[in-house]
Amino acid sequence: MTFNRHDSILGAIGHTPLIRLNKLTRDVRATVWAKVETFNPGHSIKDRMALKMIEDAEAKGLLKPGGTIIEGTSGNTGMGLAMAAIVKGYKCIFTTTDKQSKEKVDALRAFGAEVIVCPTDVDPEDPRSYYSVSSRLERETPNSWKANQYDNLSNAQAHYETTGPELWEQTEGKIDHLIVGVGTGGTISGTARFLKEKKPSVKVWGIDTYGSVFKKLKETGVFDKHEIYPYVTEGIGEDFVPQNVDLSLIDHFEKVTDRDAAIWTREIVRQEGIWVGNSAGSAIAGLLQLKDRFREGETVVVIFHDHGTRYVGKMFNPDWMRAMGYEPTEGPTARALVKNKKVTEVVGVEETDSVEHAVSRMRENDFSQIPVLRQGRIVGSLSEAHVYSRMVSDDKIRTEPVRMIMQKPFRYVDIETPVKLLAGMITPESPAVLVRDFPANATYILTGYDVLAAL
Repeated sequence: MTFNRHDSILGAIGHTPLIRLNKLTRDVRATVWAKVETFNPGHSIKDRMALKMIEDAEAKGLLKPGGTIIEGTSGNTGMGLAMAAIVKGYKCIFTTTDKQSKEKVDALRAFGAEVIVCPTDVDPEDPRSYYSVSSRLERETPNSWKANQYDNLSNAQAHYETTGPELWEQTEGKIDHLIVGVGTGGTISGTARFLKEKKPSVKVWGIDTYGSVFKKLKETGVFDKHEIYPYVTEGIGEDFVPQNVDLSLIDHFEKVTDRDAAIWTREIVRQEGIWVGNSAGSAIAGLLQLKDRFREGETVVVIFHDHGTRYVGKMFNPDWMRAMGYEPTEGPTARALVKNKKVTEVVGVEETDSVEHAVSRMRENDFSQIPVLRQGRIVGSLSEAHVYSRMVSDDKIRTEPVRMIMQKPFRYVDIETPVKLLAGMITPESPAVLVRDFPANATYILTGYDVLAAL
């Protein structure tokens, strides 16, 4: 008799099940299997590379007894690192972004980690970004080591040594397609490298999100900062290119909207009984968008990265879904409101322009509010009422740059957002939303007047 027992929790990492999908994939001609990584002890695929990075750092003398592990994480890598740190006797300090679910932050703290929450909508080079803060902490903390999951190639190597061989064995070498959400790039690159060495015909499909740079970079070779803007989906997409991302191993990137990712995350649970997280919803949405690429008799494997318990306050919360505009609701959508709009590209002002110029631009276009841009990227907004109140109190403000008085950026919403849900998003503090038609690469501004007219 073989006993499934280990000297520590770390021995339980890997050897996760491959589970056939049946209801979600009714319209897919190929057979689709899910590699369900929630069966790792930390409930995510990141356990694999977290342990590998630590072991490699120990072997190189980079991580010494009693040391402190520092990392910027969306939550799951931190969980894997914290779990291993408890077993091995290390301390942990993690930085994360304010878009991550509260459940992830609470879980990291439950494992004894110190967690610092940083703003999402800043460049990676910005000293406030979670990348920069983690690097600063490494410099300031004695006997510390930064895991650097993005550029630490032990990440991809972990999947070359474990995830790839497991899939090869579980499919008996019959795998034809691999679908993976891409963030650090370790999972897709390491797994793809192993599988393509075994079977060069395997197609590897990377799932990307709107607001991320991967797809355009793969297809054109251009790193376009105009592709970058805030997005909600957790665990995939980046605004820079990690060293673990090997574009030569990825045959195609498919972008998925935040709304579709959220909706399909819930549907995985409802239709298959598998409780998984946000990136799994993206992967299934991408799979269904790609379904015509798969043929009868082929085997498709999709990676389910993490567990749904980390998103109970988000897509598994109906109130959050309604607030985000994702809840399917009867009636017209934002698409109906923008179809007759003449302006399909956002007209804005640069943050370095004067307030006087911004007022003139609003007057020319008959706007009551306008986006504020930084090299073409939306970083703020300005409303007529706000400018008026500031100029009344200080007339000299008219010659100051817009960044001195700009407000928060307008919120992006999907073009399929129901009008009934849009109404609650437009308030005196946030007088407009940016409606994004992602496939068409078009953006529209909707104000309270537009929504009121529709209602």
